[in-house]
This record gives sequence, C-alpha cells and structure tokens, in this order.
Amino acid sequence: MSDYKQVAERAARAGGNVLRDWFGRIEASEKSPKDLVTQADLASQQVIQKIVMDAFPDHLFLGEEDAVGDDSGTPQANLNSDSWCWVVDPLDGTVNYVHGLQSFAVSIALMQGGQPVVGVVYDPLCEECFSAEQGQGAELNGTVLQASDCQSFEQALVVASFPPNVQRGAPEIEQFIEILHQSQALRRLGSAALNLCYLAAGRLDAYWATSPKAWDIAAGVLIAQEAGAVVSDLAGLSLDWEQPRLASAATPTLHQQLLDILASVSK
Repeated sequence: MSDYKQVAERAARAGGNVLRDWFGRIEASEKSPKDLVTQADLASQQVIQKIVMDAFPDHLFLGEEDAVGDDSGTPQANLNSDSWCWVVDPLDGTVNYVHGLQSFAVSIALMQGGQPVVGVVYDPLCEECFSAEQGQGAELNGTVLQASDCQSFEQALVVASFPPNVQRGAPEIEQFIEILHQSQALRRLGSAALNLCYLAAGRLDAYWATSPKAWDIAAGVLIAQEAGAVVSDLAGLSLDWEQPRLASAATPTLHQQLLDILASVSK
C-alpha cells in the first residue's frame, strides 16, 4: 500500500468517526433547497484536511465545504492540472444522514493530471472501507473487488442520482421511467460514492448521474474502474471533472445498453 493510500484510509476513517459521533444529534441548515449542510460535514472535513495536509503539505486540497455557494467552477480547475490535489466529500449522502438513514460515507480521492490515482470511500456505520490505487485493483476491507458479469439490462439492478432540484418533466424523470421499465429493478440510494463502490462490489450493475460533483464521485470512479467496471460521461466519452455527467456499468455490453437507453430518451 502506498503512503498516499495509507494516509487516505486513515483520513477517511477519522472523518467517518466524526460522522458516527454526530449521527442522530446534528442540526441541519440549508445549503440550497433539498440540499443540507451540517456541523458534521464541517467537522469531518477539518479532520480529514489536517491529516492529509500534514502528510503532504505541498499538495492542493479541494473539499465540498470549500465550494459551498461557489458556482464559478474555479475550484475544479485544479483537477485538470499536473498538481497533486486531494478531492474530498466529508459527508456524501447528507440528506440520508440528516434523516437518520444509512447510506452515507466519506469520499477521498487524490487526483493528478485530471485522473484519480488513489480513492477511498468509507461507510462508518457498516465499517466498510472501499479503496483503490491506479493500476492496483480495488478492495473492500482488504478483499479484492470485482464488478458483476451482467450482460443484459433486463437482469440489471440499476441505481440513479438526481440533482437536488430536479423539476417535474425533467429529462432525468423520463430516463428514470424508461430504465425502470427496461431493467430488473431501479433504486435511488442517496450516496453517489457508495453507488460506485457497490457497482465495484457487484451489488449493483449500472449507475448514472446527471449532475454529481467531482468530490462526490472521484474516489468511487477509480474504485469502480479498478474493479473492472466501465465509466464514462453520458455520451460515452471521458468525464469532464468540472461537470461530470456519469454513466457506469459492470460490463462494456451493459454500459452500451445504458448509454443507448439514456440517449433514446434525450432525443
């Protein structure tokens, strides 16, 4: 295990411990409609930032809470540079967390040259630590992960993420209905990071999201890819980290079916 991955895991577990300590006793304030920020978010990020920046003081750091209220896209510009940048969501699945539901996690990625090279996602309630290094495979608590071999959409368990303010009649709603009809089953679980990790673990077969942020998915994308899953944007191209519109599936065949269905609804 590299020093980068060791530090990322230590930071993720520390942030997760903060979330577990706060769970069930937080006060929520609005960040935007249907999107919440909590004291736990901020406390988790502070712990994570101290650990990674103490270890690598020359690196950059981009946390979700740094970008709250900033729609300029400026922070994400670091993600495509040659600089080492830690990209962190200290609490992915905030709405679940606020309501006392499981399915939330800490997500930490180290990016360089526009690519995640280390990714760790930690679920503090289940004590599941998903991790990956570029070219080294993906693991869950030390056990190697492998995406499923699902080839048919009719047999696929699919998950979706919507933007916080999705409107009635939006394309996402039409896509949701179409995939609901064509897949074995469709879910909305509330954590983009965990969705990608569950894809890596073979628990899910496909996942799409029209408006995640880089900190939501950077670690999970690497974990899914290292487990053999296919990840692209909604047109089948490389992700644009400033506006990452995500389509991912366990196999190339299933990934193409997902893209075709999404494209047919968008026309």
